[in-house]
Amino acid sequence: DNKEAETKFKEAAEAYEILSDDDKKARYDRYGHAGVDPNQGGGFRGGMTMDDIFSQFGDVFGDGGSPFDSFFGGGGGRGRSTRSGQKGSNIRIKVKLSLEDVANEVTKNIKVKKSVSCKSCEGSGAKDKSSVSTCGTCGGSGYVRQIKSTFLGQMQTTAVCPNCSGSGQQITAKCGTCKGDGTEMGSETISIPIPAGVEDGMQLSMRGKGNAGKNGGPNGDLLINIEVLESDNFSRDGQNIIHDLYINFADAALGTSIEVPTLSGKVKIKIPEGTQPGKIFRLRGKGLPSVQGYGTGDQLIHVNIWTPKQLNKDEKELLEKMREMPNFVPNPGKEEKGFFERMKDMFH
Repeated sequence: DNKEAETKFKEAAEAYEILSDDDKKARYDRYGHAGVDPNQGGGFRGGMTMDDIFSQFGDVFGDGGSPFDSFFGGGGGRGRSTRSGQKGSNIRIKVKLSLEDVANEVTKNIKVKKSVSCKSCEGSGAKDKSSVSTCGTCGGSGYVRQIKSTFLGQMQTTAVCPNCSGSGQQITAKCGTCKGDGTEMGSETISIPIPAGVEDGMQLSMRGKGNAGKNGGPNGDLLINIEVLESDNFSRDGQNIIHDLYINFADAALGTSIEVPTLSGKVKIKIPEGTQPGKIFRLRGKGLPSVQGYGTGDQLIHVNIWTPKQLNKDEKELLEKMREMPNFVPNPGKEEKGFFERMKDMFH
């Protein structure tokens, strides 16, 4: 399928670009795809990791490798090897964060149930060392050669040995604990660093923190899906946060100073006399940082005038007198903006 192939090559090109940039590669290794392109949310399609992208080209380049393997060598990545065990599966978890968490880089310690290397056989799957012999199919190389017919003619490729799954060895007597699997169920408390500025639905990844591999294969990855909880005080618009402030009519007319919450504690702001409902005040730099570390948003304070629903006799009489006074007759000028103009101010 041409479209599918095009998508694969685009993803490989993007991965190549990340690996070619030391800063992007460091951010990818630490935070996954969100660290290099937050607009993509979950990253590559289907939550695939960099290793998954490159592994799609194994049939083309042979030996389970790709032209990008050199970028991973010694760097905790996939690496090229003469033997290829089975990679462990990825684990997906959900981490819930408050907006206060999002505003600051935090570390969450989470206990994860996962398959780990069998302690009895140290992951070999064999009863003892004498129960392991060289694979008779591949002669210990872990690979077999295949002849494939293509439109260009016959091509010789290498593939993982089907008999030993790439380990190059055969087990004559299985481990009594893991029954030859090489793994057993366990758990690990993992410290997960979460960068400031993440958004709801983003996916982070921690390489090698997934389920244990088999036959000497690498561990899978831990994929962390971010869920940002709703806040009682704020709503979010990108890097900006919005706070609805309710004041009474007297404070709006006479002016006052009032404390408002921010993500870093309360601050006092001045309400000028004659403040109209819908007025937007902006606190620069009191929003959320970019997940890539480029700048911080603002806090927008949206003023609402609180109208009492029940009045006693004295209050009603006072308001009746005020109703007829000249300054209480609505007389909006050009400086008084409508709803849509205020919305434009809020988001610019």
